[in-house]
Amino acid sequence: MSGDHTDKHRASDPENTPHDYHIRAPQYEQSQAVPDSFASYKDALEMARGLAVPGRRRILGIVGKPGGGKSALAARLVEDLAGLAVYVPMDGFHLANSQLERLGRRERKGAVDTFDAAGYAALLRRLREPFKDVTVYAPSFRREIEEPIAGSIPVEPGIPLVVTEGNYLLVAEPPWAEVGGLLDQSWYVETDERLRLERLIARHVAYGKSPEEARLWSLGTDERNAELIGRTRSRGDLVVRWD
Repeated sequence: MSGDHTDKHRASDPENTPHDYHIRAPQYEQSQAVPDSFASYKDALEMARGLAVPGRRRILGIVGKPGGGKSALAARLVEDLAGLAVYVPMDGFHLANSQLERLGRRERKGAVDTFDAAGYAALLRRLREPFKDVTVYAPSFRREIEEPIAGSIPVEPGIPLVVTEGNYLLVAEPPWAEVGGLLDQSWYVETDERLRLERLIARHVAYGKSPEEARLWSLGTDERNAELIGRTRSRGDLVVRWD
């Protein structure tokens, strides 16, 4: 598998939650064209190290369902690459709550049409071709306030690897279709479904939802998003097991 840019793509959460939520892990139909083996974290780190070569900018995209561990994987890779990579989350392109309310989408926050996909693609294009001595400032997302924060992640021009993660990097339909083609590699994170849902509910509780609200949101809005994300699994270059 080449780490070079190709055209083939064009087209820290709480770990535990009480077990009395009676979660039943959903069953998904999987595409036949998916990787038939999983990479360990050790393997994934070595592959990322191969992308993080000084003198050339590359972008690694990490995709997975809500609560699947993609942000934890991205953060750990950046930490272990020790100055060779920077973490830029797709979540920085959440639409502001005021805009979601204006559009009538506030109750579906996190769905595929609640992000500025074109803005995210524009940032990736800019990050692919860094200018000497020019720092690019990317947005982050603050779960404490459920809002994006502009200009909060500096991406220095000499950093060889940008690690970005999010739900919809491999969606083939516009306005997301351009994103996959801007990634040098894309990895799909997979974890045990019951564990994923437990972590997801725990995260919602940690950030202010009641246990019942967290359960309903996780098995409703989040689960509909997870079904869409699962259908993009076959478009990734690698499946990383992250439990």
